[in-house]
Amino acid sequence: MMLKSKVAVQVISSGMLPEDTLMLGEAQVKQWKIPQGQHIILKFGAFRQHVKIIPVAKYDGMRMSQSLARLMGITSGTAVRLQYKASTATLVLGPLIGVLVSRDYPHLPDKPFGSITMFCRELVEACTAQGAYVYFFTPNQIGPSLDNIDGWIYSDGWRKVTMPVPDVVNNRLTTRKLENRPSVQHFMKEVKLKHQTTVFNEKFLDKTEVFDALKKDETLVRYLPESHLLRNFTMLKSMCSRYSNVFLKPVRGSLGKGIIRITRLETGGYQAMYATAAGTRKQPYTSLVKLFSTISVKMKTVRYQIQQGLQLIEIQKRPVDFRALVQKNAAGKWTITSIVARTAGNHHFVSNLARGGTLSTVGEAVAKSNLQAGVSRQDAAHRLQQAALNIARGVDTQIPAHFGELGIDLAMDTSGRVWLLEVNSKPSKNDNTPLNDNKIRPSVRMMIQYSRFLSGF
Repeated sequence: MMLKSKVAVQVISSGMLPEDTLMLGEAQVKQWKIPQGQHIILKFGAFRQHVKIIPVAKYDGMRMSQSLARLMGITSGTAVRLQYKASTATLVLGPLIGVLVSRDYPHLPDKPFGSITMFCRELVEACTAQGAYVYFFTPNQIGPSLDNIDGWIYSDGWRKVTMPVPDVVNNRLTTRKLENRPSVQHFMKEVKLKHQTTVFNEKFLDKTEVFDALKKDETLVRYLPESHLLRNFTMLKSMCSRYSNVFLKPVRGSLGKGIIRITRLETGGYQAMYATAAGTRKQPYTSLVKLFSTISVKMKTVRYQIQQGLQLIEIQKRPVDFRALVQKNAAGKWTITSIVARTAGNHHFVSNLARGGTLSTVGEAVAKSNLQAGVSRQDAAHRLQQAALNIARGVDTQIPAHFGELGIDLAMDTSGRVWLLEVNSKPSKNDNTPLNDNKIRPSVRMMIQYSRFLSGF
C-alpha cells in the first residue's frame, strides 16, 4: 500500500540543517514506516540524493536546507506530493512537470512567454492546487546535460533556475522546425532511457499520416472522407468525376491557409476557390486540364491532399465544423474536455477563427443549421463525442508516438453523418481564454491529472 499526500516545504538556512538531512512530521514518518537515522534516497525528477530523516512532533510539513533546495530548484512554501517506496528505500517528491515551449523573452519579466504567458501562469496555479511542480523551458535551454535544465519557475514572479530533468515533459513546441532540431530529438530520446521521463504530445501530425493510419482500422473508415496524396492529373480527374466538389489541402497546412476548393459547374467547366487571408478568390476554368496546369505550378513547392467534398451543415450558407478537445484523464483514459461549433466568417469557406469565424455550442449550431429533420440535437452531440473518442483511440493505437491531448476537427453532413477533417497534436493555448475569476480551465487541470497518472502520483 503506497500512501500519498501533499506536504509544504520549508527552506531553512544551511547552518541550521545539514544538506543531507530532512525534517518530516512524525505522523508521516510512522505512517510510511520511514527508517530513522539511516540514509534513504530522496528523488525529485532526475535528482537523487542520500538523506537522513528526522521526525518532528506536531508538524506536518517538510524542512530542508537552503543548499539542498537549491540543488532541487525548490522554493520555500512549495507544496508537493510525496510517497515512500519501501522496496527501494526511496522518498519520492513530485510530480515534476517540464513544459517545453517554443520561445522565451527574458527581457520581458512580466511576459516571458509572450501570448501564452497567461496559460503558463494558469498551469502554475493548477499545479499548486494539485501538489505538482512545474517549470518551463525552450529548445535553447536544452544543453549537453541530461540531468539538469535551466528553466523558468513562478514564485512571486518569473525567474530562471536550474532544475532537475522532469518526470514528465509536455511538448508544446509550435513549429516542426524546432521539434526536429537534433538537440531536441536527442534530449527527448535520451531522458526517456536515462530517467524514464515520459514525453507526451511527442510530435506534430500531418494529414496524410493520420488518414493513412486511421484507414487501417475498419471501425474508423466511416469517418474518413476519401482522400489521397495528389500525385498527378489522373487522380484529380477521377476524384472530380466521383464528387461534385473536392478540396485540395496542403499536407503541412495550418489555420486553413492555402486550401483550394474545386467545384464542377453545370456548364461543364470547373471553378476553383482559393482561401486567402483577404477572403475567397474564385477562378473559373473551361476544362480540368487548364485548372490542373495552374495547380501543378503550386505542386512544385506544396504537397496537397485531395479530399472528397462534403455537403456540410450550414448556418445561413456558412459551413459549420466542430473542434473537440480530447485529453487523457487521471486514469490514463481518453475523455472529452469540450466540443465547440465553429461557423465560417462571411466570404470564407474555411471556419478557422483566424478568418473571422464565430464560436457557439454544438446544440445552438445544430438547431440553427440545415441538418435534416429526424436528427435531434442530443443525437448530433452524441455522434460527435463518440467520433472524437474513437478517433483519439485510433491515433493512439495506429501511430507510434505518445499523445496526452488532441484537437480533433470534425464536420457533420446534412444527413447527420460525422466526418473527420483533421487531428492536431498541439491544440492552441493562447490567451483567448483569459483567467476569469481565477478559474482554472478543466483542460489545464486534466493535463496535470494525466501527468500525475504517468508519474505515479
